[in-house]
Amino acid sequence: MGAVGLLYVGAILFLNGAMLLGWIDGKSAAPLNVFVGFLQVVTPTYLIINADGDATKILAASGLYLFGFTYLYVGWNLLADLDGSGLGMFSLFVAVAAVVYSVISFQAGDPVFGVIWLYWSFLWLLFFLLLARRRDGLGRYTGAVAAIEGWVTGALPAFLLLTGHLTFIPANTFAIILGVFAIVVFGALFFGMHRPTTVSAAGTPVRPPTVSTQH
Repeated sequence: MGAVGLLYVGAILFLNGAMLLGWIDGKSAAPLNVFVGFLQVVTPTYLIINADGDATKILAASGLYLFGFTYLYVGWNLLADLDGSGLGMFSLFVAVAAVVYSVISFQAGDPVFGVIWLYWSFLWLLFFLLLARRRDGLGRYTGAVAAIEGWVTGALPAFLLLTGHLTFIPANTFAIILGVFAIVVFGALFFGMHRPTTVSAAGTPVRPPTVSTQH
């Protein structure tokens, strides 16, 4: 993934996380979703057209579509006030595909992006649970994970790549740091922010109030 595109993936993850946390109005996040989504669709298309049949280049570009279509989908849903279940089911597809890209990265000797793809797989799994399975209690937790991933998996590696500093840290060491950070921080956030469904005296499930999850 190109460093410039990765930077804007970080920006949109942070913005969408802020939206789920209730910091901004949903429709105000739509324009950047459209802009970044368009970028993440046009860029891989250009790269594939100019790959001259090189399977390695095509594979490297193919993962960008997962993000591009997600952000265009989010922007469309926000502007049209659509139900988020379709986006949620697509997120499950992305979560599974991201695991495959993670394995490919590890096999290619890139443990850093092997771990980063696992970050993204976890986040898109949360989108699936939130939007398709209606786990409303995960709303703020998903927003916090998205906002943090915007910096950890987007902005930070993008700036390290753009400035040539990523190679200053041994890849295996950086990958381990990322993995430990995810387990500790996301684990702590889950116990601190997740609000499970409660049951009323009549035995009816009652969801605690949460931010809107409609996309």
